Amino acid sequence: MAYDLLIRNGRIVDGSGMPAFRGDVAVKDGKIVEIGKLSGPAKRTIDADGRVVAPGFIDNHCHYDAQVTWDPLCSYSCDHGATSVIFGNCSLSLAPVRKGKQRRLSEFLSYVEAIPMEVLDTLEITWETVPEYLEQMDHNLGVNVGNLIGHTAVRYYVMGDECQKRTATDDEIKQMQELVRDGMKAGALGLSVSRNQGHFDPQGVHIPAIWADEKEIFALGDVLRDLGTGIIQSGGGNGAEMKDALMSRLSEATGRVVVYNNLGQTMRRPGQWQKQMAQVDATTARGIRAYPMCTPNRITDYFTMRNTQTFRGLPVWHPICLSSPEEMLKSYADPEVRKKLHEEAIEFKNGPAIGICSTWWDYMALQTAVLPENKQYEGKTLGQIAKAQGKGVIDCFLDLAIEENLDTEWLHGENNVDEEAVAKILTYPNAIIGLSDGGAHVQFQSGFGFSTRLLSEWVREKQVMSLEQAVRRLTFESASTFGLYDRGLLRPGMVADIVIFDPDTVRPLPLEVVHDFPTGAKRIKEPAQGIMATVVNGEVLLEDGKHTGALPGRVLRNTYYQGIRA
Repeated sequence: MAYDLLIRNGRIVDGSGMPAFRGDVAVKDGKIVEIGKLSGPAKRTIDADGRVVAPGFIDNHCHYDAQVTWDPLCSYSCDHGATSVIFGNCSLSLAPVRKGKQRRLSEFLSYVEAIPMEVLDTLEITWETVPEYLEQMDHNLGVNVGNLIGHTAVRYYVMGDECQKRTATDDEIKQMQELVRDGMKAGALGLSVSRNQGHFDPQGVHIPAIWADEKEIFALGDVLRDLGTGIIQSGGGNGAEMKDALMSRLSEATGRVVVYNNLGQTMRRPGQWQKQMAQVDATTARGIRAYPMCTPNRITDYFTMRNTQTFRGLPVWHPICLSSPEEMLKSYADPEVRKKLHEEAIEFKNGPAIGICSTWWDYMALQTAVLPENKQYEGKTLGQIAKAQGKGVIDCFLDLAIEENLDTEWLHGENNVDEEAVAKILTYPNAIIGLSDGGAHVQFQSGFGFSTRLLSEWVREKQVMSLEQAVRRLTFESASTFGLYDRGLLRPGMVADIVIFDPDTVRPLPLEVVHDFPTGAKRIKEPAQGIMATVVNGEVLLEDGKHTGALPGRVLRNTYYQGIRA
């Protein structure tokens, strides 16, 4: 047989978790056809000596819904070995959408996921339904893309502006069910909902999905049960699961896999990760498939007070963050406002906040000062600076904001700072590794490198798990969870989504700022090292970090759609 692609002399880590072995992988017509010691002729041969050949990584939690329309590679996920990305998470998708309502739907995605509206305003939304959106995407793709149907979009489509005011009527729920059914029949990978109390629109009102009651959520999940396909994803599901087992009850009622955000160590709720693990152990022992997601990333935000989501949800602070720079400076100079902010964010008189822990000033470091006299504070935490200046936290913070015209750059990180806890979370079998949030929070953070970080820091350096285990976590486990049963393993007959990398050098590189979005908007780039090639559907997409020009990606469709088309 003449092969299209022959990868020779590689260290094959096939995604199963079984021991690696030396061998060759042959590809024909987009599928793996043979694995072993091969010598047939090939149109293209890659010598992978000294490198690992593995299934392409699955970036299982992204927000490329808009970006995919101008960036078919969904950069920078593919740079880190991802051959498939899944978006439409956390109830936020760009379909279905009524004519004339496109901008309002974009606002929900913009504010929650920190994608500038000036960028989303350049979108030409020509679709209305989920089937139309999937069909329009299924051309000129670099990576494979899977889409979830967002509850926020569905609710807004049916209820209009009432979607942020009340529960739905029985008739409205039936209309929502029909929209979900149409989308699932067209091949969507599932439904996404949200229980995240920190998800607001630009006006400071909770996004539509948060307004839904359990009856509505379960009714939409019933559509997937009836069709026997698809997964349910939830933003902010950890709080709901810990409160009244909503995630596991939803999985049990529908028979579908539920994945939710997230299992992580956070200073906001010390010790909760252990309690959450115990809860998940109990539900999986009963045969319920409700799994939290986790990440090897330390979740950090780069921000200035000109543009931040750190204090969202706080009744006094949130509206100030939504105001103009002039109004912000005026508010921050007002002693009465400062007093209220101290009561709210230092004494927490109104109760705990959503996005900050009780000692947030110890986890917020000054990254870049504007004024020469403040350069001495770079690298120090706000708590350290306040102590050095003999000021209270709020006075210190807001004095700096005013002095530097809101342009001081801060780095805030309260999550996954305890390495022992993170090691236990990453090796926990009932959690799914991923959660890059690719395409979201583009001006504040980057999680593209979750895969290369797992392979470098947690496998090579800390030896928390074997290379074979890590690859399985990045491939087969996500493929199985999200219903991508023809990917995630290197086996004859499987789709040839493959990554070739150097296990001795693979890692994420330091973050960079680029201005390559429409309108020249800023975003944070996280380059990768040690990825030799990313192969999608049998074609080399990236080679040594450079795009080959090929666009072999496809829309990933669910089993119901594939069964009808077979």
